[in-house]
Amino acid sequence: VQLVESGGGSVQPGGSLRLSCDASGYTYRSNCMGWFRQAPGKEREGDAFVYFGGGSTYYADSVKGRFTISQDKGENTVYLLMNSLKPDDTAIYYCAFAFRWLGGSWSVPAEYNYWGQGTQVTVSS
Repeated sequence: VQLVESGGGSVQPGGSLRLSCDASGYTYRSNCMGWFRQAPGKEREGDAFVYFGGGSTYYADSVKGRFTISQDKGENTVYLLMNSLKPDDTAIYYCAFAFRWLGGSWSVPAEYNYWGQGTQVTVSS
């Protein structure tokens, strides 16, 4: 499985970005994808999750109502639409792939099997 993120960049507070994660080397079944962030000096933390089998989505409390995860099965791409961005959202964002349903452990980085290289998001005025 290969994951390639894109769409990062610099934006002012209140702005929006859409991150993309192009995935290859698997088929849509009981797999999951998550979006994580890692800011300098901080641990990697989960922002959003989608289960390909049923379309269930989960979000961290800090991004609920602002971020939306979605999937384009035809293109094998998962998106993270980020609205109302704040300076605290500045981080490197990673997509991650898991071969099984994660449920309550969706935000645990060690539960994922593959990771992308990351894309930088900077929110600053």
